Amino acid sequence: MLFQVGGEGTRPTFFEMAAAQQLPASLRAALTYSLGVFALRRSFLHKILDYEDEFFAALMLILEGHSLRTTDASFAESLYGLRRKSVRLRLRKDSAKKESNEEVQHSGLEKRQRILSVVFLVVLPYFKSKLHAIYNKEREARLRESLWGTEDQGFDETDFFTGEESIVSRESSGNEELSVRVQLATKIKKFIAVCYPWIHASSEGLSFTYQLLYLLDATGFYSLGLQSLGIQVCRATGQELMDTSSRISKIRNHERERLRGPPWLKTVQGALLSCSYAVLDYAQTGLIAAVFIFKMMEWWYQSAEERLSAPTVYPPPPPPPAPKMAKEGIPLPPNRSLCALCLQKRANPSVVTVSGFVFCYSCVFKYVSKYKRCPVTLIPASVDQIRRLFHDT
Repeated sequence: MLFQVGGEGTRPTFFEMAAAQQLPASLRAALTYSLGVFALRRSFLHKILDYEDEFFAALMLILEGHSLRTTDASFAESLYGLRRKSVRLRLRKDSAKKESNEEVQHSGLEKRQRILSVVFLVVLPYFKSKLHAIYNKEREARLRESLWGTEDQGFDETDFFTGEESIVSRESSGNEELSVRVQLATKIKKFIAVCYPWIHASSEGLSFTYQLLYLLDATGFYSLGLQSLGIQVCRATGQELMDTSSRISKIRNHERERLRGPPWLKTVQGALLSCSYAVLDYAQTGLIAAVFIFKMMEWWYQSAEERLSAPTVYPPPPPPPAPKMAKEGIPLPPNRSLCALCLQKRANPSVVTVSGFVFCYSCVFKYVSKYKRCPVTLIPASVDQIRRLFHDT
């Protein structure tokens, strides 16, 4: 079976779809890195980093809603020249062969499909990130309990009511409600910690299955969400790209015509509307530039770090020269597997570290203990310089 790897036709390649799917993650990483750098000088930006999921979800909600409304594509898909189209299957009967075939018809997105597309692109990833964060916290808590034992890490409400007994009695009902909420939240977190791995594995498995089928040209839907919405992603034609700009101008003119109020109020509203459009346009351009700069910096610092951290590979040093055999020393046998002392096959081979020659352990131990030297080179040695070899080569 052949699958598409080129850029022909209206069907996007697998690599275009994968790149469009990974762009929001790269955008989030670029924004988080940029805010982290600016937060070093502006401490109030730490509040944004504390609510990173909410900030990024709100930003993507604006971008995705605007992009789907004006271009019938998500923010990432519009950058790659892709468009979302509604799919309708119509049975076509062939009277000659008396067979019915399915014909795929594409049309523009409906309002319901745009809204649900925003849900799949923004809302569901937001909830998934929150569930992932809860699962990680619960897993770390379980790991600490397994290492250090069970500890009561929950707060004690009595610590907050250390005043008079009358104050405690008056707020006892509030404490009970608070404790019930804490218990309910704990049960929910434990339930998420048990169920999330299965949910995540099922989601990743379905995603992988659809991507594999799309790569093999067995389906026209890149994901389960697109199929449930009845949407296929197609490559935009030149005419569609030209119509997009005119469509955006028509939408903006129509919104200006809908302004109500006195002339001076219409002028102010029109100016604010123009400023909001300019901010959206500049934001899209700035986000694209931020992703490009982030990827370039990531590549630059990663390559520099690899160069610094990578160990320098030097060629192996040449082996030292063999020690000279003394004339008065014991000669080596022609068969190198034999011991020079007993002329038998070496048993428990051991080496004398001062010379490197190998003998039987019992033979060389007795010889070195008596003569305090190597049997072959006559270099001074001791029994502490005898090493057993546990693999005879």
